[in-house]
Amino acid sequence: MRGTLKFCEKEELIRFVSEKDISILNLCHIPEDGRLKTLSFSVADKERIYEVLDLGERVDGSNLFSFINPSKSDIYIMPRLDRAFVNPFSKVPTLNILCEYRNENGERLDVAPENVLMRAEEKLRNSSGIVLKALAELEFYIISKQETGVLFPGAPDKNYHESAPFTRFEDLRNEILATLANVGVATKYGHSEVGRILGKGNAFFEQHEVEFMPQNLAAMADTIAIAKWVIRNLCVKYSVSVSFSPKIALEHIGTGMHIHLCALKNGGNIIANQDGSLGTDAKKMIGGILRFSPSLAAFGNTTPVSYLRFITRKESPMHVCWSTRNRLALIRIPLWWSFRKKREEKDSCTKTFEYRAPDAFASACLLFAGIALAVDYGLKNSEEALKIAENLHIEATGGKRRKRLRALPLSCIESAKNLKKDRQFYEADSVFPKRLIDKTIEKLRAYQDKNLWKSLADKPGKIENMLRQYLHYS
Repeated sequence: MRGTLKFCEKEELIRFVSEKDISILNLCHIPEDGRLKTLSFSVADKERIYEVLDLGERVDGSNLFSFINPSKSDIYIMPRLDRAFVNPFSKVPTLNILCEYRNENGERLDVAPENVLMRAEEKLRNSSGIVLKALAELEFYIISKQETGVLFPGAPDKNYHESAPFTRFEDLRNEILATLANVGVATKYGHSEVGRILGKGNAFFEQHEVEFMPQNLAAMADTIAIAKWVIRNLCVKYSVSVSFSPKIALEHIGTGMHIHLCALKNGGNIIANQDGSLGTDAKKMIGGILRFSPSLAAFGNTTPVSYLRFITRKESPMHVCWSTRNRLALIRIPLWWSFRKKREEKDSCTKTFEYRAPDAFASACLLFAGIALAVDYGLKNSEEALKIAENLHIEATGGKRRKRLRALPLSCIESAKNLKKDRQFYEADSVFPKRLIDKTIEKLRAYQDKNLWKSLADKPGKIENMLRQYLHYS
């Protein structure tokens, strides 16, 4: 019962439930806040389970999406038979099935982020024949009490790839990897990250990272939500907590969710040329993402603490530019295995470029949808995109032009302003519904965080309160 379970017919699922003595069927879905939600059913009544698999179930959409009016809020969640897994945390045998959102007519709900992403991927595929794959790096801080008389103390922010006994939660991280495999999430690796914080009182924060194998954008969005659910549940088992917040403490390393991208056309990765150099199409894609990066922040950096990560630097980007290997650039070309012939499958994604602005509070589906549209724009507007890539390549431009680089947004209000300016781009061909863009702008503006950094610079107590407020957000 390891991994993803894919059922072709509901009868096949019912048979599995019977043979494996499953007691509970969970319909799981991922709404606006990105957290895995659950609606549970006893399987004792087989006719009822058939009905649920046939028709889905009615739920209150206004409590799941801020852009659904409470006066007409009934929507359906419909099971996806191709995405199920045995729940590793339930005390009774339980099968989880991911669901999609439908409207009152049984059609895909237009404002559901998963369906926005579906339309964006379809637009890119139809116009260029390209399928994007993403690999997310999910960083997080494990939170516990400080131990007294620690035998092997570590240094603050010197925890990168550290091993036990100098890192405390290696066993927990390895159990995360094993559990993710059990629920069908393929990982590339896990390791301890840079961050290590001795907080006030007896709080201790240790940063870790899990990196996933490349998947299409919709599957990666599911993976991010499921992985957070797994990590949080395992932390409960170990009596510790976890935070995916972009910033835990101003003076310490923040937490990003870097996204590696590769592009497949006719089954082959077109990011690199045959000689291993960056391809022209990849430069067009990079130009497109750089062009829209100020408004993409509305989906990839959704809270005020997201922008504190940019302001304090510490391995995070600050300007709209790209670079080879430089980790302070918005887009980075990581080191490839160009020095030797590497056996690659037809759809290999060993050659990627990395988008470093997003954090784990991102709306993954909307972020990936925006990236797909930006890539599509770059490919369609070749001359403009290549010019942008040329002008914003920091190794090529030199120090003088580098001083004139545009800064990333420094607040939710600034991101909202950029989204408003670019909204016609996102709404074209009905990919992003107008009311979704309206609500996103409204939510960002509501934070009223213009000049937040300046207003809090000499108020450490208020900064700590704000950081604590978002510790368990998303």
